[in-house]
Amino acid sequence: MILPIVAYGDPVLRNKCTSISKNYKDIKSLIQNMWDTMYAANGVGLAAPQIGESLKLFIVDASPFSKDDELSLEERKKVSMFKKVFINPKIVWSSKDFNSFNEGCLSIPDVREDIVRENEIEIHFKNEHFKNEILKLDGLCARVVQHEYDHVKGILFTDKLSSFKKKLIKGKLNNISNGNINSDYLMIFPDRK
Repeated sequence: MILPIVAYGDPVLRNKCTSISKNYKDIKSLIQNMWDTMYAANGVGLAAPQIGESLKLFIVDASPFSKDDELSLEERKKVSMFKKVFINPKIVWSSKDFNSFNEGCLSIPDVREDIVRENEIEIHFKNEHFKNEILKLDGLCARVVQHEYDHVKGILFTDKLSSFKKKLIKGKLNNISNGNINSDYLMIFPDRK
């Protein structure tokens, strides 16, 4: 089922999310609804807060990046096979090497900015079968995971911008939170709940 994506300005996007137990009711349906919602919006990642759930859960399918000619062949191959469910994730290590990439967010349509992030991470999490997994990621895979991981901590990519950049996009952010934007996908705005 395709769900509306919560727009910038909704308090749920600022919550520090709670852990999910193995007995969480309808977890399989929730995850499937998230996949349906993310694909309908042409996203590469979606976190539970973006559908109004303050849960430590996000999904990633970086395969759309495999068509990006600006990426190396090796990087395109990595992202083409990177599809995962992350439950109760915890980044336990990140490198001292950084890179910059132009990011966007389904909750903040029509806003894209260059964001600096760690190039490598190690993340511990449970998969959709509640089995423990550990991944060491680099490049674009690490970036997408960090973006979604921030969501479960109540952090948005716009928080990483300089004060000057934040001032430049303030009008766009206000328009989004007020619902004064056209989106290609189903959204819910803070003042229209």
